[in-house]
Amino acid sequence: MKQKLSGAAFCAFATVVFCFAAGAENVTAPAAEPREAKKAFGAIKAPPALPPQAIGRYDLGCVAGAQRIPVNGDAWQAMRLSRNRYWGHPALISYIETLARDVKRLDGLPGILVGDMAQPIGGPLLGGHASHQSGIDVDLWYNLMPARILSAEEREKFAATNFVDQTTLEVDPARWTDAQTKLVKRAASYPEVARIFVHPAIKKALCDSAGGDRAWLQKIRPWYKHDDHLHVRLNCPAGSHGCVSQPATKADDGCGEELDTWFRKLRAPRPKPSGPPKPQPKPKPMLVTDLPGECQALLDAAESAEKAGTPGAR
Repeated sequence: MKQKLSGAAFCAFATVVFCFAAGAENVTAPAAEPREAKKAFGAIKAPPALPPQAIGRYDLGCVAGAQRIPVNGDAWQAMRLSRNRYWGHPALISYIETLARDVKRLDGLPGILVGDMAQPIGGPLLGGHASHQSGIDVDLWYNLMPARILSAEEREKFAATNFVDQTTLEVDPARWTDAQTKLVKRAASYPEVARIFVHPAIKKALCDSAGGDRAWLQKIRPWYKHDDHLHVRLNCPAGSHGCVSQPATKADDGCGEELDTWFRKLRAPRPKPSGPPKPQPKPKPMLVTDLPGECQALLDAAESAEKAGTPGAR
């Protein structure tokens, strides 16, 4: 299903020019052979030099003018470099760097480990996420940054720690400490943060230890997995008129019925199979033409720039 996007003029030059007028609906590229979106967007190695724009939805979008976070900072290190998913809208880069320095300066933590962000022009990822497409999502490990610089090999092989006991559905007290609570609370403290996804058990631990200061819990939402990392999603950056925001979170702290519902789902017994498993049809792959027209044009610009040897990598 194609998504209609509205917004101000989106004009830029790479080796090709593409422009979208304010309020225009999707722009459809000339008819061509269907292309699988994951493969096409995943093949781009660096973005073309374009003005920053978060485009579309977090799970059906792309990002123009993405920047690459430095793999080493004074309070952060980027992980899994081989995936080439350490790109994001400049607003996301600024957020990560500010958070990292604040947890070190204000909370006394050594720094953070940065996991998946987005691909060079965003879009669907080859594996691991349905979101992270529009350049405003980042996974941050609960493991804190070590005192030394990790090698490239360590960044690939070092496993993120699971902080949840899957049997009791409680945080592991030997692993989850006040340091992890400080990290999540600080991550939620900035106005540009829309929500943060954590495992339901971690949400419960945060609810139980929050005390009277509970406003920040509104942004912390339970979701499947997320037992070894928190997933931060920003609001649409200023000027990104084609970016589609998520609905606002509920006004409460999310520590009541919503959280109880999650635990009922997680504890519900799974039905035993009554016979051999039935073959499941493979899901239909997302095509380039399923994405907003701006993303199709961005892909064309990125491919043309790489063919010409002029990507605007930063």
